[in-house]
Amino acid sequence: MTTTLSERISQSAFDGSRLRVVLLLDLYEGAQKQFLEAYEHLRNQVASVPGHISDQLCQSIENPSQWLITSEWESAPPFLAWVNSEEHVATVQPLHSCVRDTRSLRFSVLRETGKAFELAPDAAKGRLQASPRLGDGVVRHALTFTVKPGTEDIVAKILADYESPKARVDEGTRLRRTSLFMHGNRVVRAVEVEGDLLAALRHVARQPEVRAVEEAINPYLEQDRDLGDPDSARMFFTRAALPTVHHVTAGRHKAEDIRRHALFYQAKEGCGMALARLLASHDEEAADDPASIIDSSTIFQRDDVVVRLLEAVGPIDAKPAQVVGIDGPGKVARLGRLLDGGANAVPTTEQGIPHFLTESEMTLITDRQAMDS
Repeated sequence: MTTTLSERISQSAFDGSRLRVVLLLDLYEGAQKQFLEAYEHLRNQVASVPGHISDQLCQSIENPSQWLITSEWESAPPFLAWVNSEEHVATVQPLHSCVRDTRSLRFSVLRETGKAFELAPDAAKGRLQASPRLGDGVVRHALTFTVKPGTEDIVAKILADYESPKARVDEGTRLRRTSLFMHGNRVVRAVEVEGDLLAALRHVARQPEVRAVEEAINPYLEQDRDLGDPDSARMFFTRAALPTVHHVTAGRHKAEDIRRHALFYQAKEGCGMALARLLASHDEEAADDPASIIDSSTIFQRDDVVVRLLEAVGPIDAKPAQVVGIDGPGKVARLGRLLDGGANAVPTTEQGIPHFLTESEMTLITDRQAMDS
């Protein structure tokens, strides 16, 4: 068997392959009965979610306080829609008082063996990841929240004026880059981590300079939070999570020629995933185009909010259609059908693309890189 590896760095929730989700949990002592009751409720809820196939609850044979929940999904999009929903936030709330620590891992299924596969290999093959993807050891994630209208300038100054935390988290984890953008009253913080994302986020949250900034912006947030209350902090950051659904790096350009940009897209209700998929398709094509000014693209999506982080060379208004993500026949109309016209200057013709680019480009507040990145 031979396998052809893609030469470009890529990750995607849109390849159609089955998804395996692994949740590692460490329970508090004496919390087992409460945990099992909460799990039964969770299991009954998730069983009715479209795209869910099965799940298993496992207990360690070495340490009874350690548990494992695995679930299988038809593909990544239905799982992401579920895990980022308010319904999921409410459903898992009872677990928080039982669990000391948790870690979630998501994998596309690339190969499998077993009798079911042997009996119907063609049917199963279509649901497997087509080929291995090439990674770069970097985990990409973003957080987003809104501030009270009229306080944008105050918040921007607070977020720009703080000392960067130490990049080294532990032996295997380090902060690589943090970029912070604003679009109106919406804040987006994109982070790049080498190693364990959760460990890095916890490390940052413990730094005095970061805690001071978070406390300083509290009065201006539209959603109240109390970072001193673990439940309040957990709920805020759960709702603020803006997961990566697609990333591709072509790697054609020199680092010194590349500039970072971000575009904000407000989708129509229920159209966020479709919009992210459309943009991902465009960026895959751009990665194969030697004339493209886009060197890499990361698409973040939660509900109907889509943010596209771009590394590009030269002025982005030189090729607005390519930068917006609709370079090609029929894509203007497709984008227009997915965007919320009340929040975006929706382009209806190619002549409207430059205006949409101006309206959707986010303002860069700060972009911090580790010295050796």
